[in-house]
Order: sequence, then structure tokens, then C-alpha cells
Amino acid sequence: MRAWLDARTEGGFPVLVATDGGAVAGYASFGPFRPGEGYRHTVEHSVYVAAGARRRGVARALMERLIAEARARGLRRMVGGISADQGPSLALHRALGFEEQGRLTGVGCKMGRSLDLALMVLALDGAAPDASP
Repeated sequence: MRAWLDARTEGGFPVLVATDGGAVAGYASFGPFRPGEGYRHTVEHSVYVAAGARRRGVARALMERLIAEARARGLRRMVGGISADQGPSLALHRALGFEEQGRLTGVGCKMGRSLDLALMVLALDGAAPDASP
């Protein structure tokens, strides 16, 4: 986790932290989607909420701030890879304007079971997902 945090901060990327009574309730960040100049306007985000803080608006608040930061930086797309069995996370992303643009079958494994990965994309600039840069 320390290496992840260091990479984000050294790269100039935001790391947002929500607290509740001094404890970390959740965090969100974005970083490079893929290496290469052609992907410079696209970021991949991550959001995590502690079990005891779920269903209280923490993820939405973090994501809304993260999206605002991405727009302020002039980014065009935000991508999230979400385990396809995480219904509440998928629903939140849809409510925030993300569209599922792909599903990778069986690429993850957790507790001995195979997981699919849903690729969710938000057009930060309002352009249609298939619009050319």
C-alpha cells in the first residue's frame, strides 16, 4: 500500500481520504490508465470504503470530488475496473454517469472463485464514448 501511495503522490495524482472519528472510512485516487502518450487524457481510478462505512454516501462523496478533480485537470476519460459481482459499486458508477464498455471474463480470483471484471468508463468532457480525440 505504501508503494501505491508513494507512486500516486510522486506522480502528482490526488489521493482523497474520508475519515470517521479519526479512522479511515475510505479513499479514492486516480492514476495513469496505460503508459504512452496516446493515453495521457485517460486515467484509471480506484475507490475503497471500509466495511463499517458502507451505504452511507462515502464512496459517492469521494467519487464526486475525484471526478471534479479530473475535469479540472482537463482529462477526457476515467476508467474503473470493477469486480462484476459488486452490484452496489456498479450501480454507483452508473448513477455517476459511467457506462460499462467491456467485461473481462474470469480474469480475477478471490477466495478460490473466478471473477469477471467490468470496465466502466466516464466521459469527463461530455463527448460520446466513440468520439475521436
